[in-house]
Amino acid sequence: MLTKCLFPAAGYGTRFLPATKAMPKEMLPIVNKPLIQYGVEEAIEAGLTDIGFVSGRGKRAIEDHFDVSYELEQQIVGTSKEHFLADIRKIISSCSFAYTRQHEMKGLGHAILTGRNLIGDNPFGVVLADDFCIAQPGILSQMVNLFVRYGCSIVAVEEVPKKDTQKYGVIDGEEIDRGVFRISGMIEKPEPEQAPSNLAIIGRYILTPDIFINLENQVPGAGGEIQLTDAISAHAKDNMVIGFKFTGRRFDCGTLNGFVEATNTVFEGMTP
Repeated sequence: MLTKCLFPAAGYGTRFLPATKAMPKEMLPIVNKPLIQYGVEEAIEAGLTDIGFVSGRGKRAIEDHFDVSYELEQQIVGTSKEHFLADIRKIISSCSFAYTRQHEMKGLGHAILTGRNLIGDNPFGVVLADDFCIAQPGILSQMVNLFVRYGCSIVAVEEVPKKDTQKYGVIDGEEIDRGVFRISGMIEKPEPEQAPSNLAIIGRYILTPDIFINLENQVPGAGGEIQLTDAISAHAKDNMVIGFKFTGRRFDCGTLNGFVEATNTVFEGMTP
């Protein structure tokens, strides 16, 4: 069964310095809720309640967030502020949490491989909290429905301007159903003239456990890092891999512009 979800969360968040000097970038709030909590809520909606974090030094706040804070709760129990903890209490009671550390920053593929001990021989979701998504149902829920149908690895994709392909992993493939592409190859951060399409991978994946074999054998790629894109591309040569053009809206909260846009959008949705 598909119940596990992995959250790579070891990066330094240098684009948000000095805010991220002592605070994990995943804990940056969209209005009054941290990015990582939105991601976990999306996973829960999709039925993925075994949550694993691949973290690093300085990330202890994530572990503390998904735990009971006895002192705080004692202070506000019975007050008008207690209801603010309702969502996180529900998450804590609904999920199991496990943590492992990525001791060296060797890329997303290396982070996923580091989390292998949390996954075992099971299919699993991957959420990159930097990609904040608004969708109904959530993107992971849409992908789980597709996984039930195809039973293979799935990556979420969206159309991007051709000039921006060098910012993303880009898929090559054939559309086999509306918004569903059978992937024949993928390129990490191609120049526009080398990009096989304008369908860019975003931070939502469902992966079968045999991806770990590809990751173990993967040589460093773009930026000298172990790229998940390269491992999935190798996996697609012998296995079915789907690119899924999801329904919803994504904000790149790894950038200041995307983070501010996401914050404003959520705030506007909360305002009567």
